[in-house]
Amino acid sequence: MQASRRRFLKAGAAAGAGLVVAFVIPAASRYAMAGPDAAAVPVFAPNAFLRVGTDDTVTVLISHSEMGQGIWTGLAMLIAEELDADWSKVRVEHAPAAPAYAHTAFGMQMTGGSTSTWSEFDRYRQAGATARALLVAAAAQRFGVPVDQVRTENGVAIAGDQRARYGELAQAATQLQVPAAVALKDAKDWKLIGQPTKRLDTPEKITGRAQFGMDVQFDGLLTAVVARAPVFGGTVKSFDATAAKAVPGVRNVVQVPSGVAVVADHFWAAKLGRDALQVDWNPGPNAALDTAALREQFRSLAGSDGTVASTAGDAKGGIAKAARTLEAEYHVPYLAHAPMEPLNCTVKIATDSCEIWTGTQFQTLDQQIAAKITGLKPEQVQIHTTFLGGGFGRRATPTSDFVSEAVEVAKAAGTAVKTVWTREDDVRGGYYRPMYVQHARIGLDAQGLPVAWHHVLVGQSILAGTPFEAMMVKDGIDATSVEGVADSPYLKDIADHRVELHSPRTGIPVLWWRSVGHSYNAFVMESLVDELAHATGKDPVDYRRTLLKNHPRHLAALNLAAEKSGWGTPLPEGRGRGVAVHESFGSFLAQVAEVSVENGAIRVHRVVCAIDCGLAVNPEGVRAQMESGIAFGLGAALHSALTFKDGQVQQSNYHDYQVLRLSEMPKIEAHIVASTEKMGGAGEPGTAPIAPAVANAVFALTGQRLRELPLRLSTPPAATA
Repeated sequence: MQASRRRFLKAGAAAGAGLVVAFVIPAASRYAMAGPDAAAVPVFAPNAFLRVGTDDTVTVLISHSEMGQGIWTGLAMLIAEELDADWSKVRVEHAPAAPAYAHTAFGMQMTGGSTSTWSEFDRYRQAGATARALLVAAAAQRFGVPVDQVRTENGVAIAGDQRARYGELAQAATQLQVPAAVALKDAKDWKLIGQPTKRLDTPEKITGRAQFGMDVQFDGLLTAVVARAPVFGGTVKSFDATAAKAVPGVRNVVQVPSGVAVVADHFWAAKLGRDALQVDWNPGPNAALDTAALREQFRSLAGSDGTVASTAGDAKGGIAKAARTLEAEYHVPYLAHAPMEPLNCTVKIATDSCEIWTGTQFQTLDQQIAAKITGLKPEQVQIHTTFLGGGFGRRATPTSDFVSEAVEVAKAAGTAVKTVWTREDDVRGGYYRPMYVQHARIGLDAQGLPVAWHHVLVGQSILAGTPFEAMMVKDGIDATSVEGVADSPYLKDIADHRVELHSPRTGIPVLWWRSVGHSYNAFVMESLVDELAHATGKDPVDYRRTLLKNHPRHLAALNLAAEKSGWGTPLPEGRGRGVAVHESFGSFLAQVAEVSVENGAIRVHRVVCAIDCGLAVNPEGVRAQMESGIAFGLGAALHSALTFKDGQVQQSNYHDYQVLRLSEMPKIEAHIVASTEKMGGAGEPGTAPIAPAVANAVFALTGQRLRELPLRLSTPPAATA
């Protein structure tokens, strides 16, 4: 149980555990250590913990959430490498919610932004190296030799013909003084880091031992389903629970801030009770929301001056003097996250404690909000992080919406309750990737190269009104709205450019979605560059090579993808290739898509991806994330869209909010650029370039320039040139 682990970490060695190492990181990434056990007071608050058991197991506590991105393995590899651990003995647990596990960059315990591996690279290795130093010192005492005569390998300390397993040394190591500093291995000595490694969570999931939030069950636990307003901002006028309470298994009906909860013995009874519930809603101010009207509003704004996000020279003047111009408008829709595991959260409240079981990306915020609702101190709220059956940002909301609602339900019901959202609940009443309209005018010189660029973006800010606004919205610019445009490598080399932003408020709740602003800005920018290449009769890869000549990491990814895809070689009849290259989350990607048109629909047959993410700790994991990101992005590129009418979302589940089907999955070849550059992320970057790569392939095949997602074969207005 997590409670016993917390007590163990505070008190030191518990049953079966011999050595606990708490490690800390000052801002300058130097490590100051305190006493040898968890009871000692560290110079700084610890960030993570390592346990070596007397049974030789090495338990790594992961401060981030495992939602399929592979950090249970990647982060454990960092510790195991420096510890010289026996990989077969490595175990992983989600860490409890506590300040000790705060993210180095964000100051809170969270998972997002493709930051987990690079942000933990130094401190997790330091933890392993520190534990190894203690075990070596313990071995030297046992063997009666100097420390420098002890070596380690595969979980064993060795000096001459003397050997001792780590488990045998663990208790003695707890009595030793933690060194103030330890040396980390040179990269040339790594045995695990950089090697393709099978994931530690896979056996758990294959055998069914892995616990997701939906799996949580214990005696006395009830299940709730909440009736929420059909329009965002709506409230309950009144409700009649008579019919709901008549459903067998329904135990209670309670009103909470988000609506009316039906509490029952199991989910089906709760759902049937919710269906029978009679609620009179006050629709509030958003009852007239309509996607078509919003789009026209956004288009109008795109034709006016916005807040300047990036500027150099005189964009409008440069366009006026250009040899030729290209003008285009792009549109992307609202999108749901639609994780496979619907949202759920189990809450048990006692007089002086609150326990929460859920798959969350925001432990710190959830803990704080739960404490406020219950009147407890944050440290009295225990969060048991389960595996996440998909997150994509949805399980990291600034309001902790699904967690806070579950706490409210358990508080109102006076018993332990698992609150479950149906997928329809989330698709119709969740948070969304915002809709955007973008308008660009680009001036070209006589050689067909861009010399002036004016770009206007219109769409909601995902940070406005959140705790992150003060940090990430500067001078009216939400950095996530314009990422990939305002800082585009193409614009950096254009003397006259200007990027402007409008951030209208609509009443529709919006949130980060996998690859965030890059999810739409890569589509627009890489489509525009492709338009320029074709408008000037240039090969799209060669054209990009010219524009990116001063950006070697972009070029390296582009060249590798082009080579591996066979760019320029003949394709089978009826197929076309398209390319896109984009930087996001510190990684540089290029993708080449190979498509055909079957029965009027776009079919993607092959995607070749190249990524420069700096060091790939687990290349197998990086490749898997490229496959995952591409599949996720293809669903949005080909199918997904949310629309509003009369204030209500029109879609509900996978049948009308379609994601990629198994039969549509293309062959994906992921290649990693050999790189010693700064490490970037892998979980999100693969999503961003796939839509433009496919759109550009469609143009190469059909001559139709598709400027709207999802991609639909039709004849759009031609670019003016």
